[in-house]
Amino acid sequence: MRMHANVANRKDSRHWREAFASFESPCIVQQLIRPTGVLDPKIEVRPTKNQIKDVIAEIRKRIGKKERSLVMALTKRLAEDIAEYISEAGIKSEYIHSEVKTLDRPEILKKLRQGEHEALVGINLLREGLDLPEVSFIAILDADKEGYLRNETTLLQIIGRAARHTDGTVILYADRVTESMEKAIDETARRRTIQEEYNRKHDITPETIKKEIRKSLLEELAPKSEEEFFLPAGPTREMVLALEREMKRAAKEMNFELAARIRDKIRKYRNS
Repeated sequence: MRMHANVANRKDSRHWREAFASFESPCIVQQLIRPTGVLDPKIEVRPTKNQIKDVIAEIRKRIGKKERSLVMALTKRLAEDIAEYISEAGIKSEYIHSEVKTLDRPEILKKLRQGEHEALVGINLLREGLDLPEVSFIAILDADKEGYLRNETTLLQIIGRAARHTDGTVILYADRVTESMEKAIDETARRRTIQEEYNRKHDITPETIKKEIRKSLLEELAPKSEEEFFLPAGPTREMVLALEREMKRAAKEMNFELAARIRDKIRKYRNS
């Protein structure tokens, strides 16, 4: 019986493979057009020699227009060193990587959007899930160092972070054009061509994405009074333990604002 079942499964599997193979490429939908008409960013390749000085010059151009910049490094130590070097050059900058506390990251990003930080240096944490419409410039350092942080997919994800601004520009600092770089550049150019043609056809003028900056990541969830914030009855130690459980739950649910508020409440009790 088992042999017959396996044969049947193989036949069924072959049937579905043949069915899917019959579909042609027109069935694949590409979502390349944005409601705002913003194009994928322009891309340049520049040599690595004096790349940090060049990055600083590019960041300063954006500061004059009240725009923000991202700098992508390869290691945590390098990200910290670059952020410090940029700061010494008179640019308000900060770094962000996996060792930065999770609950501190939203505040760093908020400060970037508000202009308290003019540039942010990171590694791969800036690839996905970020919507920073004020960012018009991204510098990818050592772009020719093939690997996880510089493969085609990662490069495209990084490049996409500058696709919220009409003046989005990405500079790849490299001494050679790797296969990953070439594919990422070609794909971005292909997308821009389609987007430009669509905008011309429908008379669309690209507009930078507008996104409200909340006054504070903590204020939105702040209670109107102390009584509105639930505190369990009992000694301070029990309160802290209960709050820690709530903080972990909030962080697990990606509610970092609430988790940060609870963290501050815990610190208050521990220092009292």
